[in-house]
Amino acid sequence: MTNEQIAWDRWLTGLPAQQRATATGLRDRFTRLGAPGPGEWARSEVSEDIPQMARFLLLRRLWDEAINGWGDPGAVENIPAAARLLTAGANRDDIVLAMRTAAFEAVFATLLAIDEGGPITPDDQSLPGWRLHETDSTGQDTGRRLGGLHESLRETAPSERDAQDL
Repeated sequence: MTNEQIAWDRWLTGLPAQQRATATGLRDRFTRLGAPGPGEWARSEVSEDIPQMARFLLLRRLWDEAINGWGDPGAVENIPAAARLLTAGANRDDIVLAMRTAAFEAVFATLLAIDEGGPITPDDQSLPGWRLHETDSTGQDTGRRLGGLHESLRETAPSERDAQDL
């Protein structure tokens, strides 16, 4: 048994039955979804009331669609500049890597802006800000804010290499 499993079991036994069931169900869902450290995500959601499932689902979707989608057949070829590079003899893997890296940087900058919640010029206090909130399965706001997204982008990489391949 790993130290992580021992810590999980110890924490779990200290919870009331309802929370224990919630935590176990969350950990199992995180596991099925391929989350690294599923117990840590579940524990945080239960003990800190952070919408970790919603955070993970959003981050994984960004990885799948915005970042890693460049490796799909035809993705690079549909970009005229990339198609010209391929025609000129460039290595497709290098182009995919460049596109994925650019996408990662754009996603990271977007998440950072969302997390900061306001304009970069704090001079005018009358400017609006923004927040991203979790919704339930019917689309109703749960009141829980999704924050720190940029901090978790690397750790949710499907390759489980913390984006070190970029």
